[in-house]
Amino acid sequence: MKTKLFLITPPFTQLNTPYPATAYIKGFLNTKNISATQADLGIEVILKLFSKQGLENLFQSNNQQPTTDNCKRISALQDEYIKTIDSVIAFLQGKNPTLALQICQEDYLPEASRFAQLEELDWAFGTMGTQDKAKHLATLYLEDISDFIVECVDANFGFSRYAERLGRSANSFDELYGALQQEPTYIDKVLFSLLKDKIETIQPELFLISVPFPGNLYSAFRCAQWVKQHYPNIKISMGGGFPNTELRSLSDARVFEFFDYITLDDGEVPIEELISNIENPTYDSFKRTFLLENGKVVYKNNSLKPDYKQSQVGTPDYSDLLLDKYISVIEIVNPMHRMWSDGRWNKLTMAHGCYWGKCTFCDISLDYIKIYEPVAANLLCDRMEEMIAQTGENGFHFVDEAAPPALMRALALEILRRKLSVTWWTNIRFEKSFTRDLCLLLKASGCIAVSGGLEVASDRLLQLIDKGVTVEQVAKVTRNFTEAGIMVHAYLMYGYPTQTVQETVDSLEMVRQLFEAGILQSGFWHQFAMTAHSPVGMYPEKFGVVPTSPPLEGLGVVFANNDINYVDHTGIDHDKFSFGLKKSLFNFMHGICFDYELQDWFEFKIPKTKIHPDFIANALEESEDFNIKPTAKIVWLGGKPFVEHFTKSKKGNTWEMMTLTFHDKKESFTIQTPKKEGEWLVQMLEKISSSNSKIYSFMEIKSDFETSLEDFELFWYSKPVNTLREFGLLVL
Repeated sequence: MKTKLFLITPPFTQLNTPYPATAYIKGFLNTKNISATQADLGIEVILKLFSKQGLENLFQSNNQQPTTDNCKRISALQDEYIKTIDSVIAFLQGKNPTLALQICQEDYLPEASRFAQLEELDWAFGTMGTQDKAKHLATLYLEDISDFIVECVDANFGFSRYAERLGRSANSFDELYGALQQEPTYIDKVLFSLLKDKIETIQPELFLISVPFPGNLYSAFRCAQWVKQHYPNIKISMGGGFPNTELRSLSDARVFEFFDYITLDDGEVPIEELISNIENPTYDSFKRTFLLENGKVVYKNNSLKPDYKQSQVGTPDYSDLLLDKYISVIEIVNPMHRMWSDGRWNKLTMAHGCYWGKCTFCDISLDYIKIYEPVAANLLCDRMEEMIAQTGENGFHFVDEAAPPALMRALALEILRRKLSVTWWTNIRFEKSFTRDLCLLLKASGCIAVSGGLEVASDRLLQLIDKGVTVEQVAKVTRNFTEAGIMVHAYLMYGYPTQTVQETVDSLEMVRQLFEAGILQSGFWHQFAMTAHSPVGMYPEKFGVVPTSPPLEGLGVVFANNDINYVDHTGIDHDKFSFGLKKSLFNFMHGICFDYELQDWFEFKIPKTKIHPDFIANALEESEDFNIKPTAKIVWLGGKPFVEHFTKSKKGNTWEMMTLTFHDKKESFTIQTPKKEGEWLVQMLEKISSSNSKIYSFMEIKSDFETSLEDFELFWYSKPVNTLREFGLLVL
């Protein structure tokens, strides 16, 4: 296959790390020896805008004059912005760390309205280091410039979303189409200048645009429009998260004035088939592809090629991307959101789809959730090592819907066996299989954080959601992660169908208690949104809601069809809870205001909570089950002990003893055992060390012990073994 491909992510997604879709596709194309070049035009546009030359051009551009005092101030200080911008960007790229000292003196950066919030945030940054505080101040500085751009240059600008309003639930293409008929904006022209250089250099025959979010949609169409006008022979295709969820009912032919193809779901086979069609016009075999035939939108899925297994799609390839030019920002003090925006992460997937696949608010009818396929731990580690070698970064964000606990365990053991030094985090379900010992293993392998859906902290609604967890179970799991030193972020939801005001209040009380107990460190409240591909969207009558828009398929939805407006028979206005829920959470995350009455967060009357004030504390006090399954895996995270022999005497009897001294990273400790048990233990600890590939079960260890010694249970529950359990002898 000789076709040249050019893959882009259009503006804007993240500033600190590339969105991984094009890297995944390029990695697959490598396995087929297909030439492809990729670019993240989002970061490239930002770097062109936020530079000395970029700001000079911006302030000189003949757009509307500032009307607000804030933007008049920024305009008046433009020389200060132009003078400092290159140094600040270099600092945020990690290339100019000493600038932090000057930024923190607070007379270096010009300040506009974003800095007004600093006094409120001082207490939150009390323990923050110089580098972090400087990153936050530099972020406010960039946001001030962004405010100026929005008021005076391009009202649609946003760092991680561009013209997002035009892409959100646009059942009709009319508004977006109208915007595309307007003269290009200042930002569009910056984008086109970059695109022109790329297209002339690469000279692709197939231009692939990945659109993960509504905030990428407008610029995706602008890129396609510009290429169609100037290079009409290049074929253009759209794929990614937005079309996968929003464009499954597409019928507006005007979309194909911009794109030749729109593909759905996993992109590997659809792209392979597009290449075959370009190279052989009579081929006419497509995989999950919309195109225009005789003026009508048709959906073709006549390819006989099956989708590739996850083991066949190759390692994500980040070459061509400007990995050293991404910028780390600290916008807000939510710890998990900070991880999203600060630092470069290699993105990988442990498993395609979701192993649970039942949550009623989720798009479980779509292949990206429905088709569950895990990747073997050794292959995942191979990919991690390849990516570390390529990118120089050893931080990984596993972007799973919900990482499977058994695979997380296998991956952690493989990381430890290979002695890899990595940092990683992922999304999970709060499964009861996340025991204390499994959490300790994950921590030892480099796991620093997990996020998971608590959703509505009400057992009735968790059952209706089919979440498969209870609030008590979530409390125990978050405790296990927290005690292992892994940060926990909870996705919280309000406004679920049939949710009562009492349940919203009780849910807030549960969340308050989880933070007060110190077992939740981060959270975010989302208002429930009904989507077309979720069980609630497909069977609304089962959940007590009546859809009000969009119209039924075939009766007016010609463009995007995902978010559905609805009426809940409870008639509750859930919007009004938004501010109080978010304000209370902000305070709980900083360890304050636990003694406030819940009523204090709301300006309208709410009922008193029915949750016992010690509900979470009582749940955590329940004794753990000490029964060990015979098949449980036993792993030793520590090293070899130093052995000393001594003799013990009592009432005229003497017997030989051993002292085993262990050194872990923080401290040293000793245990004493009779000689025979000690010799067996030293030999067994070497066998069950995490650096070995063979993993032993509890039954195998018991049998081994009982070939030469007696009463394994007595030994297992003895003081020396209990000490080892505290220092890394794990039962998994």
